[in-house]
Amino acid sequence: MNNLLLKNIARFIVLVLLQIFIFNKILLFGSVNPYVYILFVLLLPLETPKYFLLISAFVLGLSIDYFSNTIGTNIASSVFIAWIRPALIRALSPKLDLSQGLSIGIQDFGFKWMLLYTSILVTIHHFTLFFLEVFRFNELLDTLKRAGLSTVFTILIIIISQYLFYKPKK
Repeated sequence: MNNLLLKNIARFIVLVLLQIFIFNKILLFGSVNPYVYILFVLLLPLETPKYFLLISAFVLGLSIDYFSNTIGTNIASSVFIAWIRPALIRALSPKLDLSQGLSIGIQDFGFKWMLLYTSILVTIHHFTLFFLEVFRFNELLDTLKRAGLSTVFTILIIIISQYLFYKPKK
């Protein structure tokens, strides 16, 4: 197996374990919860085929749903952002050359790009997740508040993790 595959398998396992044993236990203000496991989908290599991206997101969501006793909400949300991801990357970087060996992250793309990319996908994921979880319009304002605050909290953790584990180029 090549190094990149091992790195992504390790990232998958670590993020699922962190989500299950640490982040699922964090509840700020009684309802704000970070969903950092989606960092796996965000950081998959640019060359990842779309079918593999979708399958990986499905297995990721299934793992979280299984250990969180939820019924498919994480699967749907994860697969949805995996499906949107290639188009978003093309929209944010229309002249991107995949042959350059770039990895998604602050190191190759910079803070501004990574913040925008992360913010869009995390927002889509969280609003999808929370609305599927509640599935009622009578709790619209509460759901918007929970999704919005969880989105901000998750984005903050993801950006901090980028600086902790990936040194930006000078």
